[in-house]
Amino acid sequence: MDDLTRRAAVAERAARAGSDLAMAEFRTGIAVETKEGKTDVVTQADRDAQNRVIEVIREEFPDDAIVGEEEDALKEVPEAGPAWVIDPIDGTSNFVRDVPIWATSVAAVIDGEPVAATNAMPAIGDYYVADDEETRLNGDPVQVSDRTDPEACTVAPTLWWDFDQREVFARVVRAVVERFGDVRRLGCAQATLSLVADGGLDGALSDVRPNPWDTVAGVHLLRNAGGEATDVEGERWRHDSTGLVVSNGRVHGTILEAVRAATER
Repeated sequence: MDDLTRRAAVAERAARAGSDLAMAEFRTGIAVETKEGKTDVVTQADRDAQNRVIEVIREEFPDDAIVGEEEDALKEVPEAGPAWVIDPIDGTSNFVRDVPIWATSVAAVIDGEPVAATNAMPAIGDYYVADDEETRLNGDPVQVSDRTDPEACTVAPTLWWDFDQREVFARVVRAVVERFGDVRRLGCAQATLSLVADGGLDGALSDVRPNPWDTVAGVHLLRNAGGEATDVEGERWRHDSTGLVVSNGRVHGTILEAVRAATER
């Protein structure tokens, strides 16, 4: 087994292990804490699931850097060498409200670029897995949608606009509903990106700088499924980009128009 194949296998194994632990605490009345804001919530399940993910990674790659949301993990993706980008429960706000749209996310990165990723969504039984060639949902290859008419497309404002950014948030939503057939907001960035990968959504957008644990795995999934990911200027998206615009590649220009219309004021 070559190195990339090993990393893809470990990403899937770690995400499944972490998500199994989180699933055992889902809808059990687990205690909820807040971090920096009223909607920035965390539970012991987040911490325990992250520790489990790290344990699985360390079994195979004990010296690799770990980038993650909780506790003392790194907060930036290293530009050189191998690393892992993990989110034990992306969509904790859904998790604590008993909404089943949340994911345990694990991405393997080399020199700042993802080479494998898994988004495990056990509450709905969906597991998205990408190596360095294709993306699979529950074992079957998936592709982004082939829709070309914006009025037939569904697009999601994603990530989080804080309370001092709500005017931009409102303009983003308005820009989407003025150009596209429908709008979604799932409360879980990794689930949103996964749905662009399998064609359930046609695109997603945000003008904020995202955290790598909210995005890196999902971007790899959708790119391997034929999708496009850029910053708000249309440049190829990286883990340190400002904004995130993703699509099936066919309506990308219209989504860029929407985010620019909302932010260039």
